Amino acid sequence: MSASPSRSPSPPSSLGRRQREPIENALSQGPKKRASYQDPLIGHGRHFGRTVHALCRIHAVINNGIIIEAELISGGSEQKLTFDQRFELLLFRHVLKLTSTMEDRIYGASEEELVHIADLLQKGASGARSDDTRSLKSVILDWIIAKGQSLTPPISRHMKTDRGFHHERTGELLCPTGKDWNDPVVRQKLNSGETLVRGDEWPVFIYENYLYDPEDPWTGAFRSTLLLNAFKHIFTSPSSVEKENKATRSGNARIHGMVSVTPASIAYVAVQVRFALSSSTTFSRTDRLSDSERFYSTVLATLHDPEELVETNQLLEWWNRQVFPGQQDQACRSSDPKTALARIKARRAALKLAQVNNS
Repeated sequence: MSASPSRSPSPPSSLGRRQREPIENALSQGPKKRASYQDPLIGHGRHFGRTVHALCRIHAVINNGIIIEAELISGGSEQKLTFDQRFELLLFRHVLKLTSTMEDRIYGASEEELVHIADLLQKGASGARSDDTRSLKSVILDWIIAKGQSLTPPISRHMKTDRGFHHERTGELLCPTGKDWNDPVVRQKLNSGETLVRGDEWPVFIYENYLYDPEDPWTGAFRSTLLLNAFKHIFTSPSSVEKENKATRSGNARIHGMVSVTPASIAYVAVQVRFALSSSTTFSRTDRLSDSERFYSTVLATLHDPEELVETNQLLEWWNRQVFPGQQDQACRSSDPKTALARIKARRAALKLAQVNNS
């Protein structure tokens, strides 16, 4: 008796109940999804905001910078510029260096084009600030206590109402250096809002081990582990905070060729950490409660103050050793003239010199 032909299994009854329409071209890959386009200036604006100035009005910087440069070309002196004018000029020159064609593009642009350029850079700076604010909101809670311990009472990772001076730990870190958090009266007034903290009253968290020396306020300033963790989280990668960088994507520093820390990047991280610890829910330059703009501006002005140059340079050296140790080691290495590479280059130079002499 011949075998009956095999029958393919019946589809599950659940599939049979649904009415489906056949899809054409099932065996072809189909059209590619169109990639979303982002103007490169937005990316440059992100880096500008993090490393040059986070809260400036970029259109005003470009406009005023063009005016100041024109006055200097006409015979003006930089020595006669006010502090604000010199700083605006510094920012403007940073804008011109964002790309190899930026200077030609700005000086050849119409007013409408200048507004467009400034808007794209501003969009990038604002977007980076928002992204970093959102990113630090939760993770910062892991850095303000010893590993394996927990906050008492616990702090919400998604809401900020129980942070700031409403919590023992965040209040201790945010407490201005001129006030004693262990004083119950000071703590109660900060908690109730009776005492408002101005932006130029710097918090103790910026200091190494959170210890402030009123006799020498530069000692340990801007060298806290909390600031260092936040800097690595933003600029290198979140995993680099744990000493070992396991990131699969390039960090912000590498994307933009950043190999050294800038004064503005320290100020930027400080204002982000201050906001993350606070109970403020919206990062706004006009928020008088958090006074973030004044805090950022006073830190940045201090790190750019010529009279603080020695201390600032020492601070930057410390930061570069922590964040970009490879770059610092590379800069300190002297080339050995006996290496194979050095001898190859020396031989090639000698051959070229001989050709020139014989011609």
